[in-house]
Amino acid sequence: MQTDAPRPPLPPFTRETAAQKVRLAEDAWNSRDPRRVALAYTADSRWRNRAEFPVGRAEIETFLERKWRSELDYRLVKELWAYEGDRIAVRFAYEWHDDSGRWFRSYGNENWEFDERGLMRLRFASINDLPIEESERKLRWPAGRRPDDHPGLSELGL
Repeated sequence: MQTDAPRPPLPPFTRETAAQKVRLAEDAWNSRDPRRVALAYTADSRWRNRAEFPVGRAEIETFLERKWRSELDYRLVKELWAYEGDRIAVRFAYEWHDDSGRWFRSYGNENWEFDERGLMRLRFASINDLPIEESERKLRWPAGRRPDDHPGLSELGL
């Protein structure tokens, strides 16, 4: 796969294309494939994820490899919050457990900025973790893409 190939939909975004971009990002992250996810970012993409600041695809891929080694059985839902031009804001929630079997729901907001090819050049994420019981989980589907009939954040009350 060409690493800098256009990644439609491209900016400037409409409500429809911004929502498509959000779902494509959700699908990629739910694959838990660091290389696949990293290819959606520019070669020099800059992130703020909690207190980490990866720069570039190689650091992003390394970050994601480490993330998914510790955040097990990860399931994510993203929802469009706002958009304008080449920027999209999303809110999200994901559930995971650690290697001791303790479950968490992580909530957050992301601000994204894209280049003209539809690659994300900036990603700023603010995230909070809430310990939950396994019985409190709301994001239940087989590993991979969230099924189309699974409720989104608003429908789940998240």
